[in-house]
Amino acid sequence: MTPSTTHAIIVPSYNTGPRLLPVIMEVLAYWQPVILVIDGSTDGSERPLLELADREPGLSVLVQPHNGGKGAAVLAGARWAQQRGFTHALTMDADGQHVAAAIARFMEVSQRHPGALVLGRPEFPDNTPAERRHGRKISIGLVRCALLGAGIDDPLFGFRVYPLEPLLAELESRRTARRYDFDTEAAVRLCWRGVRPINLPAPVRYFSRAEGGVSHFHYVRDNLTLAGMHIRLVTGMLARIPQLRRHRRQWRAEQSITNGEVATPPDPAAAHAR
Repeated sequence: MTPSTTHAIIVPSYNTGPRLLPVIMEVLAYWQPVILVIDGSTDGSERPLLELADREPGLSVLVQPHNGGKGAAVLAGARWAQQRGFTHALTMDADGQHVAAAIARFMEVSQRHPGALVLGRPEFPDNTPAERRHGRKISIGLVRCALLGAGIDDPLFGFRVYPLEPLLAELESRRTARRYDFDTEAAVRLCWRGVRPINLPAPVRYFSRAEGGVSHFHYVRDNLTLAGMHIRLVTGMLARIPQLRRHRRQWRAEQSITNGEVATPPDPAAAHAR
């Protein structure tokens, strides 16, 4: 397998437990390089991955001394990748809910449209709790307000490919978007910047706690963080209405061509192609 020289994968992890190693092994089988960012974990889950990185050149492990949140971990990985010449990065969760078999398709579309933000539209399995599927509708509606319409099908879903230069330019100097507000704020601010969103379906796996599923979402703290973020985005949209309208006209002009391309089913034989 020849690693990509432009597109890397960033996997942030905090106390993911024993599920982390098989997830990274699965990802490595579909794409390289992989940048695993250990965000101040205290469960020792990084130890087998550090050992794996010693013999697997396609894997790099960055260990953050303190837990800074998902957004901080992704940005640390993005800086590391950009400094080494990478232009794009696909982000995915460390707990296995994102399906590695979808990586090649997202990377292919990003390589054809390097100026775009390629976003996942989750396809939830039947065992996903109803509150997880339906609770996100509030965020989807508020993001549509912040963009003057559709564009980001699911702002909370973190399986996506970022162009690194605008991502870091928008968020590196900010103090927000460091925890669970990262996925939504990053997508909206890139769209405000003129980066065109492309949405692709992405399968999701759901693991209960009994199956090793991990969630560090703090109901009160993180919902307050998300509420504050949506207030910032909706109010911040007001000063950007003229440029947003220009961006949306440009996106519509390119939409029909892109839709025809991304609707083409991928070649199964190319699943491991780079």
